[in-house]
Amino acid sequence: MASLLLLTHFLCFTFTAIIPIFSAVSAEPAAKTYIFRVDSFSKPAVFPTHYHWYSSEFTEPVNILHVYDNVFHGFSASLSPSQAASILQHPSILAAFEDRRRQLHTTRSPQFLGLRNQKGLWSESDYGSDVIVGVLDTGIWPERRSFSDLNLGPVPTRWKGVCQTGDKFTAKNCNRKIIGARFFSKGHEAAPGFGGIGGGGINDTVEFKSPRDADGHGTHTASTAAGRHAFRASMSGYASGIAKGVAPKARLAVYKVCWKNSGCFDSDILAAFDSAVADGVDVISISIGGGDGISSPYYLDPIAIGAYGAVSRGVFVSSSAGNDGPNGMSVTNLAPWLTTVGAGTIDRNFPAEVILGDGRKLSGVSLYAGKPLNGKMYPIVYPGKSGVLSASLCMENSLDPHLVRGKIVICDRGSNPRVAKGMVVNKAGGVGMILANGVSNGEGLVGDAHLIPTCAVGANEGDAIKSYIASNPTASATINFHGTVIGVKPAPVVASFSGRGPNGLNPEILKPDLIAPGVNILAAWTDAVGPTGLDLDNRKAEFNILSGTSMACPHVSGAAALLKSAHPDWSPAAIRSAMMTTANLVDNRLQPMTDEATGKPATPYDYGAGHLNLDLALDPGLVYDLANEDYVSFLCAIEYGPKTIQVITKSPVNCPMKKPLPENLNYPSIAALFSTAAKGVSSKTFFRTVTNVGDTNAEYRVKIEAPKGVMVSVKPDKLVFSEKVRKLSYYATITVDSKNLVLNDSGAVFGSLSWIDGKHVVRSPIVVTQMSPL
Repeated sequence: MASLLLLTHFLCFTFTAIIPIFSAVSAEPAAKTYIFRVDSFSKPAVFPTHYHWYSSEFTEPVNILHVYDNVFHGFSASLSPSQAASILQHPSILAAFEDRRRQLHTTRSPQFLGLRNQKGLWSESDYGSDVIVGVLDTGIWPERRSFSDLNLGPVPTRWKGVCQTGDKFTAKNCNRKIIGARFFSKGHEAAPGFGGIGGGGINDTVEFKSPRDADGHGTHTASTAAGRHAFRASMSGYASGIAKGVAPKARLAVYKVCWKNSGCFDSDILAAFDSAVADGVDVISISIGGGDGISSPYYLDPIAIGAYGAVSRGVFVSSSAGNDGPNGMSVTNLAPWLTTVGAGTIDRNFPAEVILGDGRKLSGVSLYAGKPLNGKMYPIVYPGKSGVLSASLCMENSLDPHLVRGKIVICDRGSNPRVAKGMVVNKAGGVGMILANGVSNGEGLVGDAHLIPTCAVGANEGDAIKSYIASNPTASATINFHGTVIGVKPAPVVASFSGRGPNGLNPEILKPDLIAPGVNILAAWTDAVGPTGLDLDNRKAEFNILSGTSMACPHVSGAAALLKSAHPDWSPAAIRSAMMTTANLVDNRLQPMTDEATGKPATPYDYGAGHLNLDLALDPGLVYDLANEDYVSFLCAIEYGPKTIQVITKSPVNCPMKKPLPENLNYPSIAALFSTAAKGVSSKTFFRTVTNVGDTNAEYRVKIEAPKGVMVSVKPDKLVFSEKVRKLSYYATITVDSKNLVLNDSGAVFGSLSWIDGKHVVRSPIVVTQMSPL
């Protein structure tokens, strides 16, 4: 009975309808996929494997899709409600949740990160040689030059994975670079409306039932993390040069969990985590996040659960922060054992400009590579002035050909894909498009390989063009394209779309952790679709330019591979700490980084600890390390019970009698939350431990940049390390006076705490905010 009550507690937190399976139904509804967390210690010895136990335990046959053994004990199954209700009552079931669909978070960047050929992290790590990066994505196009195994040594002997064959993918598609490949489709195929009831399975006209990539996203992220040097690379002439990943000699293990046009399902993602850990990967890169805009509790989030299982085995997991910025609290993948990566710009751009009939020139960007307009002026029209939303967004079949034929059309950004809007304009007879940002996107721009002459412009420029049209019945314009420009300033800038803090589950943990290049990134591409990904785009491209936190995440995955190669004994937490405490806060003008959405200085809610800087991460001086028991203590602190924690950790745990504080997790950032109900002076004390990974005998002194209106004190203010003393702890006390505390627009104030020895600056961001009591 206790187990059933616990399950009810779990199910109340889900965002899908599991509860109705307990009610009587007149006709049995269609089967759904459920993921069950099982207490593995309950398995009778008579059964040789968990699969045999699960298959034999229940009163009627169960269609088991995946069995999880490594990061998670349990199984996923396609079940009718009555079957699910029966299984839920079994005493060995710890938790159950319904399968959910997830979304993908969709050159020059290695140099921009501080990597140099002759010295530093590339040479110290031998370019990541023999480190294995597992990529959970849409698969891979193995023939690309980025995946050549030329001059690579033998496959690491610790590798236990396989090269799974299938549609257009044979064992020969793996090599000493792509050392393993698997695909996971059972959850996808069982999902109603996708592969399951009414879905018809994998659509082999647009997809490959194999590790081969029909979408392009997986090929792009894999080559960003670990692509080999590819000379004379470009996307239709844009961004020409030598393409290379962050860790060019690292090995790749491909886990295809996402399928063209239908996303990625939790049951398949969890199976991929399970396989990747068993196979022997060192790093997992997952540019996937929640598709509903809501962050589930960790025990209901298979990405968090799978990642915990990986990190607990020493595997570094990098995840994307989501593309729902610049709204606050939009960051996803919040578990503290994940390294969560937001997106910034690099110092390369693809400028275009709109020239109006009155002579004004308005700047934008474009990757259009077709026949130019050659300065010819065309009438310009804005369908949105009619007040019809679908027309303003240039949705399918929304444009009147009589209105747009022979004209340049303004389309508002949003709802449908940016490149698809151009095809709608083209179908209606338009000759070009101006893609205008709305207020939510601000001035943040990304380049797209449009099929018709197109220039993307910011919200201010879009409003100016619309005003020009409204006041001029003979309004006209043309679009000029200016190729590739290097050395753009300022850079980096926080991308407007990048997911922002605060952390919506546990504000005591600052998320995102850091940002990395994620705007206009050149990397390898599939031959299955053109660079726009549209069915009508028949162009072939070896490389493509994409933007998103999906592109930022593999930069950090590749960086982790380099650091793991240079420092094999570092834990995932130590690697993350090295990146965070050495991150950049300034752009290439040596000015504070700005927010693309507002043009104002960015904050730790936007960039976490800062922008990845691999020139310094190799030798961070001190690291904030974490072990499994630290994460367990954190879960106890946020009031998860032992059975709930076991859903995440696999093993039973006991929480201490005295409840820990979540803010005392040994994280490389400090977030102080004070109650709005507290009047007068309030204080909070934080406990941290640092490990010396630099010179044996070192002396560090503290430097404090207190947030405005806040007092910060640190004891001791000096840390002295020796051959015998490698770890030291300190207390940081943050004091606020409610009368003097004035929060900024994001509801917080920001500062930092740094330990300095004359060579290293080990910096931790400080965030101080107020929250209403529950």
